[in-house]
Amino acid sequence: MSVKQKLLDRFSIYDLIIIAMLAALGVVTKPILVPLAHIISGPLLIPSGAVAGGFYMMWMVLGYGITGIRGTMTLIGLVQAVLVMATGIVGSHGVISLLTYTAPGLLADLGLFLIGHRVCCLPCAFLAGMLCNFAGSVMVNFVYFRLPVIPLLLSLSTAALSGGLGGMLAFKILQQIWKFQKPAQEISKE
Repeated sequence: MSVKQKLLDRFSIYDLIIIAMLAALGVVTKPILVPLAHIISGPLLIPSGAVAGGFYMMWMVLGYGITGIRGTMTLIGLVQAVLVMATGIVGSHGVISLLTYTAPGLLADLGLFLIGHRVCCLPCAFLAGMLCNFAGSVMVNFVYFRLPVIPLLLSLSTAALSGGLGGMLAFKILQQIWKFQKPAQEISKE
Protein backbone atom coordinates (compact mmCIF):
# COMPACT_ATOMS: atom_id res chain seq x y z
CA MET A 1 0.00 0.00 0.00
CA SER A 2 1.45 3.36 -1.02
CA VAL A 3 1.88 6.34 1.29
CA LYS A 4 -0.68 8.31 -0.74
CA GLN A 5 -3.24 5.54 -0.29
CA LYS A 6 -2.61 5.38 3.47
CA LEU A 7 -3.13 9.15 3.75
CA LEU A 8 -6.38 9.09 1.79
CA ASP A 9 -7.71 6.09 3.75
CA ARG A 10 -8.17 8.39 6.76
CA PHE A 11 -10.89 10.27 4.85
CA SER A 12 -14.36 8.85 4.26
CA ILE A 13 -16.23 9.51 1.03
CA TYR A 14 -18.26 12.12 2.93
CA ASP A 15 -15.02 13.87 4.01
CA LEU A 16 -13.68 13.85 0.45
CA ILE A 17 -16.92 15.36 -0.87
CA ILE A 18 -16.75 18.10 1.78
CA ILE A 19 -13.11 18.76 0.83
CA ALA A 20 -13.94 18.96 -2.88
CA MET A 21 -16.90 21.27 -2.31
CA LEU A 22 -15.02 23.63 -0.01
CA ALA A 23 -12.01 23.69 -2.34
CA ALA A 24 -14.33 24.67 -5.19
CA LEU A 25 -15.95 27.37 -3.04
CA GLY A 26 -12.51 28.76 -2.23
CA VAL A 27 -11.58 28.92 -5.91
CA VAL A 28 -14.92 30.47 -6.92
CA THR A 29 -14.95 33.16 -4.23
CA LYS A 30 -11.40 34.34 -4.90
CA PRO A 31 -12.07 36.16 -8.21
CA ILE A 32 -15.11 37.83 -6.66
CA LEU A 33 -13.43 39.02 -3.46
CA VAL A 34 -10.02 40.13 -4.78
CA PRO A 35 -11.31 43.02 -6.96
CA LEU A 36 -13.50 44.22 -4.09
CA ALA A 37 -10.54 44.09 -1.69
CA HIS A 38 -8.46 46.03 -4.20
CA ILE A 39 -10.60 49.08 -3.43
CA ILE A 40 -9.15 49.03 0.10
CA SER A 41 -5.68 47.68 -0.57
CA GLY A 42 -4.83 49.53 -3.79
CA PRO A 43 -4.18 52.94 -2.20
CA LEU A 44 -2.08 51.23 0.50
CA LEU A 45 0.07 49.52 -2.18
CA ILE A 46 -0.50 46.06 -0.74
CA PRO A 47 -1.71 43.06 -2.74
CA SER A 48 -5.49 42.69 -2.57
CA GLY A 49 -5.12 38.99 -1.81
CA ALA A 50 -3.70 39.91 1.60
CA VAL A 51 -7.02 41.56 2.48
CA ALA A 52 -9.41 39.18 0.72
CA GLY A 53 -7.43 36.05 1.51
CA GLY A 54 -8.88 35.65 4.97
CA PHE A 55 -12.29 35.13 3.49
CA TYR A 56 -11.34 32.67 0.78
CA MET A 57 -8.92 30.86 3.10
CA MET A 58 -11.75 30.38 5.60
CA TRP A 59 -12.95 27.43 3.49
CA MET A 60 -9.83 25.52 4.52
CA VAL A 61 -10.48 26.17 8.20
CA LEU A 62 -14.15 25.27 7.77
CA GLY A 63 -13.19 22.01 6.05
CA TYR A 64 -10.88 20.98 8.87
CA GLY A 65 -13.52 21.86 11.42
CA ILE A 66 -16.10 19.70 9.65
CA THR A 67 -13.89 16.65 9.07
CA GLY A 68 -11.65 16.93 12.15
CA ILE A 69 -8.94 15.04 10.25
CA ARG A 70 -5.38 16.30 10.17
CA GLY A 71 -4.22 17.13 6.66
CA THR A 72 -7.63 18.41 5.53
CA MET A 73 -6.41 21.95 4.89
CA THR A 74 -3.43 20.69 2.89
CA LEU A 75 -5.71 18.49 0.82
CA ILE A 76 -8.13 21.38 0.19
CA GLY A 77 -5.18 23.51 -0.99
CA LEU A 78 -3.98 20.72 -3.27
CA VAL A 79 -7.45 20.31 -4.80
CA GLN A 80 -7.64 24.08 -5.30
CA ALA A 81 -4.27 24.05 -7.08
CA VAL A 82 -5.42 21.30 -9.42
CA LEU A 83 -8.70 23.13 -10.07
CA VAL A 84 -7.06 26.44 -10.99
CA MET A 85 -4.46 24.73 -13.17
CA ALA A 86 -7.07 22.61 -14.96
CA THR A 87 -9.61 25.37 -15.50
CA GLY A 88 -7.33 28.38 -15.95
CA ILE A 89 -9.39 30.38 -13.46
CA VAL A 90 -7.97 33.71 -12.35
CA GLY A 91 -5.33 33.09 -9.71
CA SER A 92 -3.55 30.32 -11.57
CA HIS A 93 0.21 30.55 -11.33
CA GLY A 94 0.76 27.57 -13.60
CA VAL A 95 2.61 24.65 -12.04
CA ILE A 96 3.71 26.92 -9.19
CA SER A 97 0.05 26.86 -8.11
CA LEU A 98 0.83 23.50 -6.51
CA LEU A 99 3.12 25.37 -4.13
CA THR A 100 1.20 28.63 -3.69
CA TYR A 101 -2.14 26.93 -3.02
CA THR A 102 -0.88 23.99 -0.94
CA ALA A 103 1.53 25.90 1.34
CA PRO A 104 -1.23 27.73 3.27
CA GLY A 105 -2.98 24.47 4.19
CA LEU A 106 0.30 22.79 5.00
CA LEU A 107 1.42 25.56 7.37
CA ALA A 108 -1.98 25.74 9.08
CA ASP A 109 -2.15 21.95 9.48
CA LEU A 110 1.34 21.99 10.96
CA GLY A 111 0.52 24.88 13.30
CA LEU A 112 -2.58 23.18 14.67
CA PHE A 113 -0.71 19.87 14.97
CA LEU A 114 1.97 21.57 17.06
CA ILE A 115 -0.55 23.06 19.49
CA GLY A 116 -2.73 19.93 19.51
CA HIS A 117 -5.95 21.52 18.27
CA ARG A 118 -8.39 20.71 15.46
CA VAL A 119 -10.38 23.92 14.89
CA CYS A 120 -12.14 23.12 18.14
CA CYS A 121 -12.14 26.62 19.64
CA LEU A 122 -12.11 30.25 18.53
CA PRO A 123 -8.38 30.87 19.21
CA CYS A 124 -7.20 27.87 17.18
CA ALA A 125 -9.59 28.77 14.34
CA PHE A 126 -8.13 32.31 14.37
CA LEU A 127 -4.62 30.82 14.30
CA ALA A 128 -5.47 28.45 11.43
CA GLY A 129 -6.92 31.25 9.32
CA MET A 130 -4.01 33.52 10.16
CA LEU A 131 -1.44 30.87 9.18
CA CYS A 132 -3.29 30.09 5.94
CA ASN A 133 -3.41 33.67 4.74
CA PHE A 134 0.07 34.52 6.02
CA ALA A 135 1.57 31.58 4.12
CA GLY A 136 -0.42 32.45 0.99
CA SER A 137 0.82 36.04 1.09
CA VAL A 138 4.42 34.96 1.66
CA MET A 139 4.25 32.54 -1.28
CA VAL A 140 2.66 35.04 -3.68
CA ASN A 141 5.16 37.71 -2.63
CA PHE A 142 8.04 35.29 -3.15
CA VAL A 143 6.77 34.21 -6.57
CA TYR A 144 5.46 37.52 -7.95
CA PHE A 145 5.59 40.74 -6.01
CA ARG A 146 8.95 40.82 -4.19
CA LEU A 147 7.80 43.84 -2.20
CA PRO A 148 10.29 46.07 -0.35
CA VAL A 149 10.48 45.53 3.43
CA ILE A 150 7.95 48.11 4.66
CA PRO A 151 5.15 47.25 2.19
CA LEU A 152 5.91 43.55 2.77
CA LEU A 153 5.50 43.93 6.53
CA LEU A 154 2.26 45.87 6.01
CA SER A 155 1.02 43.23 3.58
CA LEU A 156 1.87 40.32 5.91
CA SER A 157 0.33 42.06 8.93
CA THR A 158 -2.85 42.70 6.95
CA ALA A 159 -2.83 39.09 5.73
CA ALA A 160 -2.46 37.77 9.28
CA LEU A 161 -5.35 39.88 10.56
CA SER A 162 -7.59 39.13 7.59
CA GLY A 163 -6.80 35.42 7.84
CA GLY A 164 -7.53 35.36 11.55
CA LEU A 165 -10.87 37.07 10.99
CA GLY A 166 -11.68 34.53 8.28
CA GLY A 167 -10.81 31.74 10.73
CA MET A 168 -13.15 33.28 13.31
CA LEU A 169 -15.93 33.45 10.71
CA ALA A 170 -15.32 29.79 9.84
CA PHE A 171 -15.59 28.88 13.53
CA LYS A 172 -18.89 30.76 13.89
CA ILE A 173 -20.23 28.83 10.88
CA LEU A 174 -18.97 25.58 12.45
CA GLN A 175 -20.85 26.36 15.67
CA GLN A 176 -24.07 26.58 13.65
CA ILE A 177 -23.28 23.30 11.88
CA TRP A 178 -22.59 21.59 15.22
CA LYS A 179 -25.97 22.77 16.56
CA PHE A 180 -27.71 20.96 13.71
CA GLN A 181 -25.58 17.83 14.07
CA LYS A 182 -26.50 17.25 17.73
CA PRO A 183 -30.28 16.94 17.18
CA ALA A 184 -29.64 14.60 14.21
CA GLN A 185 -27.39 12.40 16.36
CA GLU A 186 -30.03 12.29 19.13
CA ILE A 187 -32.73 11.28 16.64
CA SER A 188 -30.57 8.49 15.22
CA LYS A 189 -30.04 7.04 18.72
CA GLU A 190 -33.81 6.57 19.26
